[in-house]
Amino acid sequence: MKRRDLLKLSLATGGLAVATGVQAQAQPACSTDGTPAQFVPKKAPDANPLQGELDKYPKCPYCGMDRKEHHRARMLVQYSDDLVDGVCSIHCLSLSLGVNIDREPKEIWGPDYGATAEPRPLVPVDQMIYLIGADLKHAMTKRSKHSFAAIDRAKEFQARHGGSLARFDDALRESYLDMASDVAVIRKNRAERRKRAMEQQKQG
Repeated sequence: MKRRDLLKLSLATGGLAVATGVQAQAQPACSTDGTPAQFVPKKAPDANPLQGELDKYPKCPYCGMDRKEHHRARMLVQYSDDLVDGVCSIHCLSLSLGVNIDREPKEIWGPDYGATAEPRPLVPVDQMIYLIGADLKHAMTKRSKHSFAAIDRAKEFQARHGGSLARFDDALRESYLDMASDVAVIRKNRAERRKRAMEQQKQG
């Protein structure tokens, strides 16, 4: 899939573009256009993001999860200016693409869930097959979206765990569609963890 098409998909599925039915008038650029400063990838431009990626990008910038711990779901996106976001999952990749609308993705990598190596190797997503909705755990989303480098391996998992096979753009679209329900569950779970932590502090 072409990176320009991917950017259009992130805009459309993320609800960031609104059709008005009226031809828009050209507007001058606003000084506040572009990615808000708090969401701009914080690391220096990286021309070789795969080299030592877990050391360079150990934590997901959107949820704080450990990418090494969640290596079976982690992803990496390199934008056209060589800024890189190392995220824990396709859920947080969707966030990165949604807020970095002034950056065109140059390359996106996902993990080969069907591999046996630890951590799972990263492969360009346009070379992968996704298994959506299988009864497999996945970071940050209830409906799993795991990526496989080999279609035969994906079919093996599908036979055992269910789900449907798709390409990356389909998985990204489904991630946006799941965003509202996933965020509600994540917010509830984090609130419960904070409550338990406070109760333990009082007891201690």
